[in-house]
Amino acid sequence: MKVLFAVSECVPFIKSGGLADVAGSLPKELKNLGTDVRIMMPKYGTIPDQFKKDMKKKAEFTVEVGWRNQYCGIEEYTYQNMIYYFIDNEQYFKRDRLYGYDDDGERFAYFNQAVLESLAQLSFYPDIIHCHDWHTGMIPFLLKRRYQSRDEYAQMKTIFTIHNLQFQGIMPKEALKDLFNLDDRYFHIDELEFYGNINFMKGALIAADKITTVSPTYMSEIQTDYYGEKLNGLLTARRADLIGILNGIDEEIYNPAYDANLIQPYHSSLIQDKQTNKVHIQQRFALDVKDIPLITMITRLTKQKGLELVRAVFHEIMREDIQMIVLGTGDPEFEHFFREMEYRYGNKFKAYVGFDEGLAHQLYAGADLFLMPSKFEPCGLGQLIALKYGTLPIVRETGGLNDTVQSFNEYTWDGNGFSFSNFNAHDMLYTIRRALHFYYERSVWTHLTETAMLMNYSWSQSAVKYFELYRNLVSRSEMYVLK
Repeated sequence: MKVLFAVSECVPFIKSGGLADVAGSLPKELKNLGTDVRIMMPKYGTIPDQFKKDMKKKAEFTVEVGWRNQYCGIEEYTYQNMIYYFIDNEQYFKRDRLYGYDDDGERFAYFNQAVLESLAQLSFYPDIIHCHDWHTGMIPFLLKRRYQSRDEYAQMKTIFTIHNLQFQGIMPKEALKDLFNLDDRYFHIDELEFYGNINFMKGALIAADKITTVSPTYMSEIQTDYYGEKLNGLLTARRADLIGILNGIDEEIYNPAYDANLIQPYHSSLIQDKQTNKVHIQQRFALDVKDIPLITMITRLTKQKGLELVRAVFHEIMREDIQMIVLGTGDPEFEHFFREMEYRYGNKFKAYVGFDEGLAHQLYAGADLFLMPSKFEPCGLGQLIALKYGTLPIVRETGGLNDTVQSFNEYTWDGNGFSFSNFNAHDMLYTIRRALHFYYERSVWTHLTETAMLMNYSWSQSAVKYFELYRNLVSRSEMYVLK
């Protein structure tokens, strides 16, 4: 079974968020299950030279982007026995960042069409093209509307994974002709039309054979008005083809027993060694070295992550006998707020505005509690990493947070963290105080941290679900051919 992952970012080459972690980890597990899986992504100018210098050119051709004929090079690189293809066009991808340009619609319209055209150039015809988020959303649509008249493409199936429904690739109507050379037949409610514009993600939701989300709860949430981002009607109509499969983490990267970033590696049976990492963090951030709860947030500083709640009750949090560290970058309003709070509460609160991967690992290991009060969270990797490192999460019950964190029940001793339901600052504050209370009940705390670390957060279980999904689609296609 041959599978092509079409993605806009992938670890270890380039990363802006959790999509890159998924694209870097899931294919490895699928390969272990016997799948011939390959990954195709743009060749960004910011990919490190250590990778670019060993890429091998496989083909050169042109791609039609509306009225334009644009150069396309395909370069191949093998990493950890995985084959990666890079779509090379410096006009579109040799830039300082991945996204956020006025011509993002054109850039990724090009990428979508380049992916489909490259298959013939490589003579690689996958059974499944697995597409991710709006940047690849037009691949399933174009495959069905334009390419399946070609024999080599006729039996290909597509799966589209929604990592975040909020970002959809909404472009003006003119993009239909200007970027895809499609006429007005495709500009109506049953095709690409979306409130007077066109919508890349809608193209995938119409045309993909199966649609997955990155957690079961998120799958249910996005079929409602509140979370559905105006696509809930379409998602509900396709609910028979909608599947929620929880993300995992790469335990070769996130494992406190082997993590080279840590001052002192540890595992569940030597949980006391975690304390060495806490002392290191306290010293690094010039906090008093003492036995009080250390809370951390490692996050994008945006409203999605629930930072409005944190801001609303921050002074009440600071009245508790705690230390707290925030690591992240994002909206200027929150960056400014946390810098201001460090100035005011510098003896117990620190803000690292920016990102440092090694430091993030050290914070996961050194903290006692991990605060993640998201407004919505398709899956979330932060809480999974925290659990793996024995750092107990405090989360809001939404999306993947609801699927992975079970609030501690002091009567049955079930649970692996702390949670609250309503998007309410004082509900969050109450839950923080509840967690702080149990910090000083050592038998409870030891039980919780050991329980958290012993759970399986790897991709192994989820990869099997994707593998079965692929196999069922391919088997159904073969049955159709036999008929």
